[in-house]
Amino acid sequence: MPDTNPPARDPQGLAHARELQGHLTWLDSFSGAALAVLATASGIYTYLGVSSLLDDTGAMSFFAASAYSIAVSVGIFVFWSYLMRLLPAMRTAGAKLKLMGAMALGSLAIIAMSSWLNAAALAGSAAVEQHLAQTVQEYQQALEQAHDTAVSAQALERDVTRVRQSFEDLSEQEAAGDLSGLAGRGAVFRVLRQKAEELAALETQIQAQAPLIEAAFDEGNAILSRMRALIVEPGAVEARSVAFSEDAVRLAGLVSTLRQLSVAPLVDRAAEDLSASVVLPELDASGVAGQNAQQSTISSVLQVLALRAASLEEAAEQVLARPAAPEVLYTPISSADAVILYAGNFVPSWAGAIAIDLLPAVLVLILMVTQSAIRTGRGDIPAEDTLTLAELRSALHAMREMEALDRPAAAPAPAAPIAPEPPASPEAEPENIRALPPHPSVRSTDG
Repeated sequence: MPDTNPPARDPQGLAHARELQGHLTWLDSFSGAALAVLATASGIYTYLGVSSLLDDTGAMSFFAASAYSIAVSVGIFVFWSYLMRLLPAMRTAGAKLKLMGAMALGSLAIIAMSSWLNAAALAGSAAVEQHLAQTVQEYQQALEQAHDTAVSAQALERDVTRVRQSFEDLSEQEAAGDLSGLAGRGAVFRVLRQKAEELAALETQIQAQAPLIEAAFDEGNAILSRMRALIVEPGAVEARSVAFSEDAVRLAGLVSTLRQLSVAPLVDRAAEDLSASVVLPELDASGVAGQNAQQSTISSVLQVLALRAASLEEAAEQVLARPAAPEVLYTPISSADAVILYAGNFVPSWAGAIAIDLLPAVLVLILMVTQSAIRTGRGDIPAEDTLTLAELRSALHAMREMEALDRPAAAPAPAAPIAPEPPASPEAEPENIRALPPHPSVRSTDG
């Protein structure tokens, strides 16, 4: 036997459902306008972001940026309008999950086509300035590193002076006859003086590099000061970037000059040549014993020369082993690219740019929860039991109109016959009519 019991009714739940439905009806009256405002605002910032990417400033660029921003505004409005209507109306979990997947995919598309341009409009200039500041820091590190390497190479002058002084002292001893036993300026003396003069020339060359290094370093610091001033200077960042790039080229040239002014490679080559290229003079002693003494002394001098050269070469290689100054190249960058490159420094701007596009997602979720609460409050009550008094009146009025249209038209009733009036008797004529005289045109029939 079929169950004839009526479904359970929850008056409180039904009242709550009606209350929520009334709120939704009121909110729906301006939700479309609010969504249109959000879409328009996103389109405006998208226009600013697109304009920063276009090199041309003519009419075609204006129309291109306008068309793109309008398309973005329409797309955002239509996309969220679909979801605000359809997703809360879904009753099954599978349908909801599918539409939520579509919402996630559409949100990614909105971020790709709009949000990053909105972020470029919000923080584009600041991001470009951040790029300039980062470039100045890189140039400063390169300049200081090149200067430190050059100054460290200048310190090799002390090693060169020490070796030169040792050869000069040995030559003086040879002149006094303390080395080979033969006083005078013979073959041994000439070998020692030859290497002392080579080291003295190297020492002079090292000393000549010092003022050039300091001048290049001072000029580089002056350029860095101008570049820092350009970063904080008011005005359009594009114009400042042009002057910044010019200073960057000059600074890159100074860093390269400082690398070339380092004397470490020169000292390293001189140390290799110190023992490898020795011009041995002719032994000039008068006797065989003297020549043997000269030869023995020259051999000892060559050994000392090899030791001094190895020591000098090791000092030069320590300078050469220092990391070279990096090659810094300033690359102009657009505001949109700068926002992406330095996204970590502009999290609030990114959050605002994304929120203005994805805020309707929160409204969609609110509608989902509210519609679910309404359906829960109504339960399994038939639709006719949820009608309000106004809805009942409208339904009855519509039903009466439908019945009136379906009722066949009635035939018109026959008209009632009109009875003829009885002839009037002379006695019944009014007194005033009888008293009227006859008309002159009427002839009397009497004799």
